[in-house]
Amino acid sequence: MPSMISSLLAAAAALSIASVSAPAAAAYPERPITLVNPYAAGGPADVVARSLARALEKRLGQPVVVENKPGGGASIGTGFVARAKPDGYTLLLGTSAGHVVTPLMQKTVYDGVDGFAFCSVVAVQPIMLVVNPSRGIKTVPDLIARAKAEPGKLSYGSAGVGGATHLGAELFQQAAHVQLNHIPYAGASPAINDAVGGQIDLAMLNLSASLPFIRQGRLVPLAYAADKRSPLLPDVPTLDEAGVKGAQAATWYSLAAPAGTPADIVQKLSDTVRSVNDDPDYRRVMQDQAIELMALSPKDADAYVQKDRADMQRLLGTLGLLAK
Repeated sequence: MPSMISSLLAAAAALSIASVSAPAAAAYPERPITLVNPYAAGGPADVVARSLARALEKRLGQPVVVENKPGGGASIGTGFVARAKPDGYTLLLGTSAGHVVTPLMQKTVYDGVDGFAFCSVVAVQPIMLVVNPSRGIKTVPDLIARAKAEPGKLSYGSAGVGGATHLGAELFQQAAHVQLNHIPYAGASPAINDAVGGQIDLAMLNLSASLPFIRQGRLVPLAYAADKRSPLLPDVPTLDEAGVKGAQAATWYSLAAPAGTPADIVQKLSDTVRSVNDDPDYRRVMQDQAIELMALSPKDADAYVQKDRADMQRLLGTLGLLAK
């Protein structure tokens, strides 16, 4: 009898150990997931977040709820996720602003790179330079001539300090040798609304934010900050073609979890992103927004973000924008 009891206890212990050491992703997810978007509702990041959330929940079998936490150069939402429990149930639609640029420009309560486990870099979107039609500016040379005649008078809106839209405009000013007045917003949607309404003269934002207004004739597209023209606006030149070299800029979007999230959950999310890219509805939405899909592995995503931090450190140092 004692030997039988010993055998039963040993078996129970082995079963307990096995259950503890079983991969965390085996049962994940067992409840709804929150995907934090660190920008205002209605902008390009919101389109990506909500489209990605719908596609993920089809494959994960649980709701993926988007929660907007804008402000602070994307640091409010990014910091919220950095402090969340690392269990895979609070995720971030990250960008260079929240992960890289804002922590380089100012002190943040989180580390934008080491404070996260990157599941994937999911998409990239180049930027479009647009102007309110009432300003009478129809081309990039028109803009440069006006800006040189009235230094600092023309105002432009960005999706926030330190984001790709802000730094893209800084690169443009350097390359074109002009001075513009920067008006930062807590996302692309309020910036584009003020550009359309005439409260600001220009905007340098992701194409998806400005495209509906371009098609309505309420904004004039001047140039695309990519290496080739957008198929959605084939008649609009690139900045290079318009005579402004070296001012290409784009926003990238990552899917990130707090540091310490189990590796198998991170991998499962990365694999799911890869399968999401085969979803025809998801692909169509992204193509309509001029968003280029990506699906980097956790290792490659981490390397991508690390490289962006090194690049941005050099750029911000040149602009004198690094935190002191």
